[in-house]
Amino acid sequence: MNLELYFLRSSENKIVTDMIKYAYRLDETAQNVQDFPHLSIYNEFYGLSAKDLGIYAMIDKQVVGAVWSRKLRKEQNSTAFVDENSPVVSVAVLPAFRNAGVGGAMMTQFLQEAGAQYEQLSANVLADSNAIRFYEKFGFERLDHSSKKSFVDGSEIFTMIKKLERKEVVRPRD
Repeated sequence: MNLELYFLRSSENKIVTDMIKYAYRLDETAQNVQDFPHLSIYNEFYGLSAKDLGIYAMIDKQVVGAVWSRKLRKEQNSTAFVDENSPVVSVAVLPAFRNAGVGGAMMTQFLQEAGAQYEQLSANVLADSNAIRFYEKFGFERLDHSSKKSFVDGSEIFTMIKKLERKEVVRPRD
């Protein structure tokens, strides 16, 4: 498996649009992005703002995952919104590539990049999922009193926060 990581550029908005269904479990609930217009806050016009940050993974010339963040406003009603200075993170990996290190490789590089720009990040996590351990591995902690119901299927979710260390970005060489 030859995993390659790339920065998401505004011209690659389609990657975020394609990955959003995996980040918000629509593939597991047999629903479509069009069923949830609210999800557009995570991908609409992605990359046209310097506040957007993302990385995607490719294996054998196929996009297999992405990690991206957006700084949102309170009135956009993101269930992971903490404050206007804390971008909301979305993580997606195609089902066939889960538990193969793709998410971890993307998150490691993403956190280095995010640490150069932000003080903290937030993410929603399904209360009974393996994603909790994934986020904890990267230093995310559960935010007290943040339990909510997912607008996708009514499952319990909660918000996790990652405090970032400001440091110089180290990028792998080509």
